[in-house]
Amino acid sequence: MLRAEAFKHYIDGFNAADDETMGNLIPNAGAWDWMSGNVPLFECPDETIQRTYYYRWWTFRKHIKQTPAGIIVTEFIEPVRHAGTHNSISCALGHHLAEGRWIREQKYLDEYTRFWFRGGENGGPEYRFHRYSQWTAAAMLDRARVTGDNALLIDLLPDLVTDFAKWEEEKRRPDGLFWQFDVWDGMEESISGSRKHKNARPTINSYMYANALAIGEIATTAGKRDVAESFRAKAAEVKSLTQEALWDERARFFKAQTEEGPLSDAREAIGFIPWCFKLPDRGREDAWKQLVDEQGFWAPAGLTTAERRHPRFRSHGVGKCEWDGAVWPFATSQTLNAMANVLRNYDQKHVTKQHYFDAIRTYAKAHQKNGQPYIGEYHDEVTGEWLKGDNPRSKYYNHSTFADLIIAGLVGLVPRSDDVIELHPLLPDGAWDWFCVDRIPYHGRTLRIAWDRTGERYGNGAGLRVSIDGEKVALSPDLRPLTAELN
Repeated sequence: MLRAEAFKHYIDGFNAADDETMGNLIPNAGAWDWMSGNVPLFECPDETIQRTYYYRWWTFRKHIKQTPAGIIVTEFIEPVRHAGTHNSISCALGHHLAEGRWIREQKYLDEYTRFWFRGGENGGPEYRFHRYSQWTAAAMLDRARVTGDNALLIDLLPDLVTDFAKWEEEKRRPDGLFWQFDVWDGMEESISGSRKHKNARPTINSYMYANALAIGEIATTAGKRDVAESFRAKAAEVKSLTQEALWDERARFFKAQTEEGPLSDAREAIGFIPWCFKLPDRGREDAWKQLVDEQGFWAPAGLTTAERRHPRFRSHGVGKCEWDGAVWPFATSQTLNAMANVLRNYDQKHVTKQHYFDAIRTYAKAHQKNGQPYIGEYHDEVTGEWLKGDNPRSKYYNHSTFADLIIAGLVGLVPRSDDVIELHPLLPDGAWDWFCVDRIPYHGRTLRIAWDRTGERYGNGAGLRVSIDGEKVALSPDLRPLTAELN
C-alpha cells in the first residue's frame, strides 16, 4: 500500500546534514537501501511524528556495529570511558531489543543478545553486563512475541537462570528487595539517592519481577516445569515486596527506599516503571494523576524525571547527567510504555488516550537541535534545549525508543506469543483521519495496519483494517480493539 520511495527524501536530508565522523556496519551511503529493506513503512498526517519515525530508524542503524565477537548495538556513537568491550553498554539493552524487534533482519539482535551472555572471556557473559540494571529477559521475551521465534530464548534459558542468580547474590537485601546505586540504574544524580547509596528502587525491583516472570514463561515453553514454578514464585515475592515496601500510601506513589530506611520524599518518574510490567495490583492508579499535573511531571517540553514541585527539582547542575527533573528520552520511553499498559489494562480516569497522544507529539517535537533532527541524552523541560551542548558523545544517543512507541503504542499492535493478532490503538478519536503502517514483520508474516476514516485515503473502504500478506483479516468501523487469527 505504501511506496518506500515516498519516504526516501527524509533519508537523503538526514545524510546531507550529517558529518559522518563515525561509521559502523551500515554507513550513510547504505542507509536507504538498509531501511527500505528492513523497517516498517509508516505515514500519518503529522509531519513531525512521521519525520521523527524515519529519523530514529536512521540513527538506530548507525549503532549497528560489527565486532570480532559478533554484531552489537551501541549506545554512544563514539567511544566512552565507562563502556565495556567494543564500546558496549548494557544500560539501554531493553530499549534496543524493543526497537529492533520490528526490523526484518533479526540476525543483528540474535548476535547482540548472545554477545552479552556468551561474548566474554571463556564464552561467559561480557564482563560489564551487570554494571547496569536491566530488564533483559523480559525484553527478550517481548521480542520473541514479535518474531514468533523461541529458539534463542530456549537456547539461553540456562544463561538467564544463572544471570538471575548472580543478581540475587550481588544486589538482593536480606528483606528480599533488590538495591542499586543510582548511577548503575542508568539514572545518576537523582533526588532520591546518590552514586554511593544502596537504595531499594522501583526500577531494579520492577525489572527483576519482569525477568523472573519471563524466565518462568520461557521455562514453560522449554518444558522445564520445576524452573518455571521456581521463577513464578520469585516473581510473586518481588511483586509483593515492591508493593508493600516501596509504595508510599500518603503520597500515593512508588518511591525509592533510602539505605537508611525511609522512603524518599520525592516522587520521581521511576515510580511509573512498575506499570511497564503490569506489576501493581489494581487500586494504585491514582499515582497517574501526577503525570498530567503541571506541578508533577507534565512540562511544556516533555515528561520530567522528578516532580516539578519538589524543592530540589533541577538542583544538581546543568550538563552533569542529572536525573533530578530534566527530560530524558530513556525515562520518557519507559513512562509511555507504562502509560500504555495503564490505558489498556486498568480501569482509571486519570490519564487518557489524549494524554498519551499529546506526550508522543511533544516527544517527537523534542527531536531537533539548531533546526536539524537530533536525539541527545537529556533536555530542559521548558525550553527543550539539549543540556550536553555540542558534546559529540550526546549525538545520535541510542538510549530510548520511538518507533516501538508508534507501532506497539499509538497504532496499537500488541505482540503476543500465540497466533492471534491483537490491535488496541491508543490514537484518540478524531486525532487523525488516516494512518498506515505497512510491511510489519510479525511471526514470519507481513502485516499492514491502516486507518482511513472516510475510505478516500487508501481506497479500500472506511475503517481500521488489518491485513496479512496483503489479505484483509480484520476490519473495524472505528478505532477500537480488535483481534484476528494469524492463519
